[in-house]
Amino acid sequence: MYVEKRKVKGRVLYYLGHSFREGKKIHKIRKYLGADLSSGILKDRKEKAEELILEEINQYKIIQDPLQTELPKKEINFIKELEVKAKLKVFYLSENQWKAFSELFTYSTNAIEGSELDKKEVKEILEKNKWPEKSKEDIAEAYGVNEAIKFIRETKEHISLDLIKKLHKIVFKNSKSFAGDFRKPGEEVVVRNGLGNIVHTGAPQSRVVLLLKDLIEWYNKNKYPALVLASVVHNQFENIHPFRDGNGRVGRLLLNNILLRHKMPPVNIDFKNRGEYYKSLQEYEKNHNLRPTIDLILKEYKILRKKFM
Repeated sequence: MYVEKRKVKGRVLYYLGHSFREGKKIHKIRKYLGADLSSGILKDRKEKAEELILEEINQYKIIQDPLQTELPKKEINFIKELEVKAKLKVFYLSENQWKAFSELFTYSTNAIEGSELDKKEVKEILEKNKWPEKSKEDIAEAYGVNEAIKFIRETKEHISLDLIKKLHKIVFKNSKSFAGDFRKPGEEVVVRNGLGNIVHTGAPQSRVVLLLKDLIEWYNKNKYPALVLASVVHNQFENIHPFRDGNGRVGRLLLNNILLRHKMPPVNIDFKNRGEYYKSLQEYEKNHNLRPTIDLILKEYKILRKKFM
């Protein structure tokens, strides 16, 4: 790291800069330290800025590394065997089953994010247009998720920036003013648990579009089993956290969209299994471990089979 000096209108401005390589790309981070600083203040601010830069570099690694890691052939073969044993490609839904799935998915995916609608209320909203005395935002998002399920059933597109924004727009068009828009400058994400501890930090806003493009490129050039592709896209999307809110629901829709594009059945992450779901996200973010996500998907497939078969 190095201190930069710039003279502007007779004043000396100080910056701490650092350059580092990420794959084939060179990135530069610069932090403003202040103007006309004494040596003591400069030293103190330099030390604090160094900590901030190291934290930011760490975020680069957290978000990017999983896409640069080749999965071992042994792991790939194991996952392929799981797909065959689960007989996933012969598990299709009738129109009535799709209707039931959409209601179940709408309830669960919104409940995970705090919706107070119960299963019966979701069913009455979607089937009878009957509104309970609950949050209008929750009701709007029930309609939105149901519409998004219809969309991914019909689209042929796997993943793109436009598709991601479209899904967010569909779900939140009647509940959020920023529906369909990625985070703007200054909108950073820090998620804390009930104790106030940080459990997740989204990618810096300035990197959101670049990282999503990297993810799309990774998806298009890899021929991994569908469970791997869907799991990586979902987990990586949640790490990036491109929207101010609604990332979980869009991420789970993306997961299903990719499964459907590979002729596999959709999956519902049951509200009752949200604890296991959160742990799978943490395992991927901290250890780049996909197995918990894949295990959860297979578990949910078994539950769905019992409901519909």
